[in-house]
Amino acid sequence: MLTVALLVMVSWLSGRKVKDARSFTTGGNSGSWMVCGALLGTLAGGQSTIGTAQLAFCYGISAWWFTIGAGLGSLILGLCYAGPLRRSGCSTLLEVVSREYGHKAETVGSILFLIGIFISIMSQVLSSSAMIGSLFGISTVWAALAGAVLIMLMVLFGGIRSAGVAGIVKLILLYLCSIVAGIVVWHVAGGFSGLRNAVESIYQSPTVSQFNGLTNVESIHHRYGSPFARGIFKDLGGCLSLVLGVICTQSYAQCIWSAASTPKARKGAVLCSLFMPIIGAACTLVGIYMRGHYVTVEEFKALESAGEVLPAGIGVIENSAQAFPAFILGHLPAWLGGLMLGTMLINILGCGSGLSLGASTILVRDVYGNFKRRMGIKSSPLSQLAQTRLSIVGILIAAFATAITFSGTFINDLGFLSLGLRAVAILFPLCFALWCPGRFQPNRVLLSMPVGVAAMLLAQFTSLPGDAVYYGLTASLLILLLNRPHPLKPQ
Repeated sequence: MLTVALLVMVSWLSGRKVKDARSFTTGGNSGSWMVCGALLGTLAGGQSTIGTAQLAFCYGISAWWFTIGAGLGSLILGLCYAGPLRRSGCSTLLEVVSREYGHKAETVGSILFLIGIFISIMSQVLSSSAMIGSLFGISTVWAALAGAVLIMLMVLFGGIRSAGVAGIVKLILLYLCSIVAGIVVWHVAGGFSGLRNAVESIYQSPTVSQFNGLTNVESIHHRYGSPFARGIFKDLGGCLSLVLGVICTQSYAQCIWSAASTPKARKGAVLCSLFMPIIGAACTLVGIYMRGHYVTVEEFKALESAGEVLPAGIGVIENSAQAFPAFILGHLPAWLGGLMLGTMLINILGCGSGLSLGASTILVRDVYGNFKRRMGIKSSPLSQLAQTRLSIVGILIAAFATAITFSGTFINDLGFLSLGLRAVAILFPLCFALWCPGRFQPNRVLLSMPVGVAAMLLAQFTSLPGDAVYYGLTASLLILLLNRPHPLKPQ
């Protein structure tokens, strides 16, 4: 509670400097570490920590791809996109698209973009639910409600500035927690060989092996020791979704726009790219360790039904999403566990707040802004700052209502889907608007957005081979390439 109070106070104090909508959403004078803190505070949330440990619990080291992809995406965002985005003079990614291809493209892109961000916000609510449920022993519904309310309070009064300042504090605490967790796992397990032996031991039970579809030692080694445990195209596709999704997400672009200068924006993004994989490595180790020493409630029930006895020294957790919280509660001193739980909880809330801020910015400036222009509305009874804050409340209420129906889903799979959808929706229109203006017809760009997203969703729900992002990107690009490019506009 003291850790949570400290970080919330930092957010509130920094948010007191917010006077208008622009400073709420883009800041404008952040240094490199502020940019890094804002990026890390949004990237290293529940998906990167609890979600990575959950995936490692079930699929071993291949869970590391999530944070590797996030790091690569941050690197490319800083090195390749920081300059063009800042020179554009825009405040949203879809405003960049709109200037080149018109307001219709902006409106369609906004709606598709919001779907992707909403899925990611929902995953943060699920992550906070796993954390709060483990800590206080309350039901999933009440834990998810508490998480949504805390995310709302985290961002409502501080905007991007609170995310950046709190992100620096979280950066320090999160790295302390990650390093400690990695050292404890390594020491207690006895290195890689100890982790491997523990995982093999848990699968000596025929019931647990059959429950997870593993039939022999080779299949166990492949699942937990291969970087492509779910298939090379699946895992690399997930990494690609992260890389492109970071580039195409409003929340991360706002961190770039918040910098005092382009070099500071670039440096902040590069720093973030260095930190992300280390966090993922620690969380992956924790997930593998927990797999060797715990079974889920469903596995325990299967053991009871088969007449098997739970082996000595093996614990039971509610589900795989609780792997990291259960590790902290069961394997660390109370004071250190409290510090880590508080840091991880506020980190999840900060990530959810950053995504909510990005979604609300698109909703107010792009969707509602275009609606007002079409209807000829000159003014609004509410200021833009008030509209942004009200939209955040509405988004989080909807995220809570949706999240409680997806409690059995892999948190990171929701993250892959979310970031992939954002990339498919606007990657090519954004890149062409920044680097190849005047080459593509607006109607073709407008068509490529929903076609790409539809292709990705179709692949996702029909279980086509590989990752769904390949199908979405291919469909979007084909629509554009079938177009006869315009000659370059005169400069």
